[in-house]
Formats: sequence, structure tokens, C-alpha cells
Amino acid sequence: MIAKTLRRGKAAKEVEARGFDAFELRLGDLMRGERATLGKSLLDVQRELKIKAAYIAAIENCDPTAFDTPGFIAGYVRSYARYLAMDPDWAFETFCRESGFQTAHGMSKDASPKRTVRETGSRRDPDDMFARPATPFVPAGESVWAQVEPSAIGSILVLVALIGGLGYGGWTVLQEVQKVRLAPVDQTPFVVSDLDPLAGNVSSLGAIDDAALFAAPSVEALDRLYRPQALDTPVMIARDGPISIIDPDSLGALVAEGAADAVAAAVAEAAAEPGAIQVTEAVSLGLEVVAVRPSWVRVTSADGTVIYEGIMNAGDSYAAPQTETPAQIRVGESGAVYFALNGTHYGPVGQAGTVTSGVILSADQVTAEYAVANLDADSDLAAMVAVAEAQTGQ
Repeated sequence: MIAKTLRRGKAAKEVEARGFDAFELRLGDLMRGERATLGKSLLDVQRELKIKAAYIAAIENCDPTAFDTPGFIAGYVRSYARYLAMDPDWAFETFCRESGFQTAHGMSKDASPKRTVRETGSRRDPDDMFARPATPFVPAGESVWAQVEPSAIGSILVLVALIGGLGYGGWTVLQEVQKVRLAPVDQTPFVVSDLDPLAGNVSSLGAIDDAALFAAPSVEALDRLYRPQALDTPVMIARDGPISIIDPDSLGALVAEGAADAVAAAVAEAAAEPGAIQVTEAVSLGLEVVAVRPSWVRVTSADGTVIYEGIMNAGDSYAAPQTETPAQIRVGESGAVYFALNGTHYGPVGQAGTVTSGVILSADQVTAEYAVANLDADSDLAAMVAVAEAQTGQ
């Protein structure tokens, strides 16, 4: 009897029976459930953890490609796990297992912040809103026109119109001011310079403005103001003067010896003198201010204008201006200043060491108020006069 040995095949693997409601519970499902339990949205987590909502969605979707820097993934996952009151180490291990993420060394190429191309697994639903880390649920920014209010535009237009109206009004007024208008007149214009008032045409100038008749004085007229004044009675010199001085007793055949020569010399001297008629008085040298020692002097006109101001040193002199109204002088060291009139010195202006003001620079005023200077009383004045006489004698 042949016995056959029957070998039993390998026992079939025991497969766990899965019901219709059985599903794989992933890390993202747990985290979304905990976040829903807290009643927090992705934007709430972003405000509280200071982590982008896109990174939170990437953690829940186990998508490491959404991060700019892989080196920060571990910190983000652990921080989010602590926020949800989960074990941070278990959460990071689960994230690495499900996403295939591996921790890279800080100096390795994988830790570079360069963004890698995202690869979407076949297990992810492309229509899942949580599978896209771009978070389309984040509110989009407002456009530029959404921030413009119609009332503001109306105010700007009114302001522009107001500025334009004011500018146009100012420009119009400026143009009107600069315009020159010529109005016709009944009287025919004529040349005023052709009329001579001394020729009897004064009656025809009734309608002419007084300003048009004004003529500036000539140069000769201005020069006459500074010429010597005319005498009331001219000094006449006889035209036959050389003949009238001839003495018959001293001239002729009966004249004694030597007398003829004297008479000829007298006639020649008389003939040499000019025969012009003198009609002006002799011009005086004028009043001068003389300093024998350093002193400050200021000369002012009748209206208060300063004509001269400065320090006069020893030997300096200043000619008083010959004006219609005499000028006044103010002296700092009165004892060092004298007046000179036709070679005669008067003064001093005041006592030594005092200031004298209000002295009128007029020849009549000086001769009336001051006496002739005593040369013996002031050696500096005597020395200056001696030098002046010596120079004149030479």
C-alpha cells in the first residue's frame, strides 16, 4: 500500500478585514480635527504663531515642498503640534514618515533655501482645497480703484477749478494793467521847445502844463552861483591914464637931466597895467579850519548831512564850504583847532580838553565871536605860522 504524503501549502496571510467605514487616519486629519476643536482657522493660527497660513496648510498636508527653507520645517511642525496640545516629537516623526522628509545637515545641499519643484503625489486629490498650500481662501488684496472715494475726486476737481479761476483772473488783471490806451485830443500837438517865452508867445501857453515849461539850468548858470558877486559901483580906470600922468614941467626940451628917464619909466609902467574895467570885488581866500595838534572834527551842513568827519593831525587844514547857509563844526579837542581868515588866525575854538559843537563856519561869525590868536600862548601855532611865512617868502 502506497501511502501518499500530502503537503499543505503555506497558510494564507491573515488579512485584516476592513469595513466600509474603515479608513487610514493621517497626521493632517488629526491636526485639522484638533484645530477645529479649538475653533481656530488658518488665519487665526497665523496671527498667534506668526507662521504663514500656507505653511500651516503644508504641515497638515505633509507637503515639505511648500517651504522655502527645509531647515525650518522641524521647528514649524513642533510649534504647531504644541499649539494643538500634541506630542511635538511624535508629530514630527509622523510628518517625516508620511511625507518622506529627511532632516538634512545644515551645510548640505538639501538644506539650501532654494525652492524645489513640487511633486504632487497620485494619492492627493487635486480638487482638495487643503492640498494646495497657496491657500486660495486668503482674502485677495484690494485694487487701487477700490481705495478711491468719489467724494474725494469731486473735491479735487473743485479745488482745481478754483485755482484755475484765480490764475485766469490774475492774468487778466495783469494784461489790463499793462495796456496803453491812446485817446484822441482836440488840440493839435506842437513842439514846446520852439516857443520862446521872451518873444511874446507867453499868451499861447495857457493850456500847456507847467511841468512842460521847466528847463534845467545850464552849466553857465550853475557856475554863476559860485562866482564873485558884482560891485554896486564899477571901479573905472581912465583910458587916457598914461597921458594924464605926463607932467609938462618934467618932459620936453626944458626938462632937467635925468627927469626924462624917470618920466619914461613911469609912462611904461602905466602902459603895462591892464586897462580893463573892474566890475567884481576881490575874492578872499575864505575861512579855513587849522589844527595844530591831533583833534577829531566833524562838519555838517544846515540839513544835518555830514560833509567831513575825521581826525585832523598837526598842520592839517580844511576849507569851509561856501554854501548859502553856513555849515557847522564840532571839535573834540577844542584847544587844538584855530580858524584862518586871509592869513590871520582866530581862536582857539574852545578851551583845551573840551568838546565844542554848533560853531558856525562863517567869516562874519568867526570874527565876531573869536579874537585874533595869540602866538605866544600856543607854541605849536607859532611854529606852524613861522613855517607858512617861510614858505611864502621863498
